Parts: sequence; structure tokens; C-alpha cells
Amino acid sequence: MALFTESAVTQLPEIAIKQGTAASATAAKKLIFLTTLVAILVGVLYAPVLRDLVQQWWDDPNYGHGFLVPLLAAWILWRERSRLRGISPRPANIGLLVMLAAVALLIAGSLGAEVFISRVSLIILLAGMALFLSGREMLRAVAFPLFFLAFMIPLPAIIYYQITFPLQLIASRVAAACLEATNVPVLREGNLLYLPNYTLEVVEACSGIRSLVSLLTLGVAYVYLLEKKRWIQATLLLLIVPIAVLSNSLRIVGAGLLTYSFGPQAAEGF
Repeated sequence: MALFTESAVTQLPEIAIKQGTAASATAAKKLIFLTTLVAILVGVLYAPVLRDLVQQWWDDPNYGHGFLVPLLAAWILWRERSRLRGISPRPANIGLLVMLAAVALLIAGSLGAEVFISRVSLIILLAGMALFLSGREMLRAVAFPLFFLAFMIPLPAIIYYQITFPLQLIASRVAAACLEATNVPVLREGNLLYLPNYTLEVVEACSGIRSLVSLLTLGVAYVYLLEKKRWIQATLLLLIVPIAVLSNSLRIVGAGLLTYSFGPQAAEGF
């Protein structure tokens, strides 16, 4: 005696497919719910950090590009949305440890008044979220956008000044050499350029750090999005520092030429 009719047997695969689809839909809804919940918690937890970060972008011209960094990172994620959707969620519990470590850094940074650590902890927390909610494959897929977010975080003061002063000296040397090549009498002492009618000081704002950070941010985004040949990527990134230094030095040369020829008023704001 047959237990199943032919029609019942043929319906079994369809039932299995429907059950699998329903399970996938349930898992997707659960993932969306958890992601939304964690995102809200992160927003509440990091509200003071994000507020101060945006304020620094607004006040400090060296980091005005910070407004564009998260937007570009979000656009990269949107651009690769099809690939991200195709990744099967495989939550990894180690991601929870990463998230806890990020929160610990946030607390340590807040207690120690070290804003850099607090800000970096946000990126670590986002990486932990990706790992905990979706797994290692998802973390690898979003690795570049997460890394790119680092360009929105201002450097710690101790590192900033370790970079700017050498840049000031390099720009001063290059500018002095160029002015001498154009028959402008100039004497350089450190970051001071003595002209016959004025003394130019290559101050921190003239170090080129602003153009260096901006060019580095745009350069990294360009080589990731548009250039696939590794040797060209490396060459472009290596050229960023010389280009930033040279362009800034030429601006100082222009100020020196205007000052020597027409007086210091002519070079104001140059």
C-alpha cells in the first residue's frame, strides 16, 4: 500500500524550498533587527565623541575633509551592496570580545581625556559588530571602508607636531633654494626666510600638513576604486608626500617673490 501519492511526493521539494526560504527570511529579519538595535546603542554611546569630532572638523581647517570621509565610506558600501547581500551570515562570537575591547578603549579614552583613543574605538567597535553579526567573510568585505574611516580622525597632538615641524623645515629649504634660483637674496635660519625687505616665517599652517592629509585621503580612495595595478597604486601613494611638500613650497616661493617685488602687503593671504 502506497503511503504517498505521486503528487504528494513531487510537492516535497517545494515544501522544503518554502521552508528554507522562510528560514532565510526569518534570519534576515533577525539580523536587521539586531543590527538596528546595536546601531542605536552605538549612536547613544558615541554621541559625545561624534559631536566633538564634527566640531573639530568644522573648526580645524586641517581636517575639514573629515565630513567627506564617512560619506565616501558609505558610498563604497552602497557600491558593493550586491556582493555584501550575497554573503551568508555566519556570526562569530569573537566579535563580541572585539566590541567589549572597543568599549573598554572608549571608557579609557574618556577617563584619560584622550580623544584619539575614544575615536579609534568607534572603528574597532564597527569591526566587532560586523564580525559578531555576520562573520569573518563580512568583515573582510567591509575592511576597506572601515580602514578608510581612520582618515576622518585627527592625529594626536604629539604625532601632529612630530610631522608638521619637519615639514616646515623641508618647505623652508625648498623655498629658499627656489628663491635663490630666481636671484632673490634670501637667508634661511630654521623655518625663517630673511628677505631684504621682510622676514617670512614658515609657520605650522604653512607646513603642508593640510594638503598632505587631504591628498593622502583622496589618493587612497582613488587607488582602491579606480586603479587595480599594484605597482601603479604603490607609485601614486609614494608620490603623495613629495607632491604635497613641493606644492606647499611653491606657494611659499610665490609669497616670497611677491614680498620681494611689491612689499609684504602683496603676499598677505597668499
